[in-house]
Amino acid sequence: MSKKDGYGRRGLFGSINHYDSNGKKVGESRPGLFGGMNNYDANGHKTGSSQPGLFGGVNHYDNRGHKTGSSQPGLFGSMNHYDSRGHRTGHSDRSLFGDWNHYDD
Repeated sequence: MSKKDGYGRRGLFGSINHYDSNGKKVGESRPGLFGGMNNYDANGHKTGSSQPGLFGGVNHYDNRGHKTGSSQPGLFGSMNHYDSRGHRTGHSDRSLFGDWNHYDD
C-alpha cells in the first residue's frame, strides 16, 4: 500500500507550492523564462528544473543538468514518477480540490 508523502497546490502566476504530509511547505516550482518549471527548496534556493519530455510527460534535472527522474501520465489522470534509472518511485493523483496528492511506492 502506498503512503501519502505530501501534496502540491497551485500558487500565484502559475507556481506550484509543495508540502509534506504534515502540511509544511518544502518547496516551490515556478514557470521558467523559456518554458518548463524551475524548482526551489523551502529556503528559495534553486534545486533544478523540470522540462516537458519529447513524447509527453516531464523530465526532471538537477542544477548541473543531470537527469534525476521523470513523470509520465498514468491511468485516470494520475502521474507515475520514476528515478533516473527508470524505476517507479511513486505516483500522484488529483484531489477533489485540484491539489496533487503524492504517494511513495
